[in-house]
Amino acid sequence: MQAMNDGTFANKGATMSTHTPQVKLDEARTEQNIAYIRQMLGELRGVAHSENADMLCYLIEMAYLEAGDVLAGARPLCAVKSSN
Repeated sequence: MQAMNDGTFANKGATMSTHTPQVKLDEARTEQNIAYIRQMLGELRGVAHSENADMLCYLIEMAYLEAGDVLAGARPLCAVKSSN
């Protein structure tokens, strides 16, 4: 740290963006939400199985696996990039 003339301090050579903490918070929130979705899908699959709803079981299982892949970093969260 280097003392500045106005009494504040600055990290010499620091490249950290002022938006980094918010981005990390958003990423953590997204990860928690995907984990929650995956957990709920697991429960829904059990309900669908108890009702012998084979197609629902299959579709829910695909979504469950997709959520797991996203959490593991094997797949991107979004398949299409937004123009924003």
